[in-house]
Amino acid sequence: MASRDIHNKLHFVPLIPPVAARTDNTAIVSSIIDTAGFESIEFVLVTGTNTDTNATFAVTVDEGDASDLTGSNAVAANQLIGTTTLAGFTFADDNECRKIGYVGGKRYVRLTVTPSGNDSGNIFVAGVAVLGNARSAPTANPPQ
Repeated sequence: MASRDIHNKLHFVPLIPPVAARTDNTAIVSSIIDTAGFESIEFVLVTGTNTDTNATFAVTVDEGDASDLTGSNAVAANQLIGTTTLAGFTFADDNECRKIGYVGGKRYVRLTVTPSGNDSGNIFVAGVAVLGNARSAPTANPPQ
């Protein structure tokens, strides 16, 4: 029988903390995630009730070797599981989740959500990075 334990094999890091409604087109840049000690990472976005009626949200992923991501570059499509298009969303995608995985070889990664057309309402977006396949288990609880 397969092990049903994922609790001790996953680690969660705040990606985009929840904040008060965003009311403009300022890019939402995530925390920089250090993948050291893990073999996989998945970015998960959660939307709230978005009151703008024409906003769209594009997603990009950056990678690099420096902890501050100086000299970073956009992740190539073949280094992602899923697509940035599928990870994006519109004003109509209330209370939904989106995900995109990274399989590249760089240690540090981050995600950016760029609104467009957010001119008449409030948007709510939060996210978490799920690090998996820990090289050393169990992972910390609570996550740090």
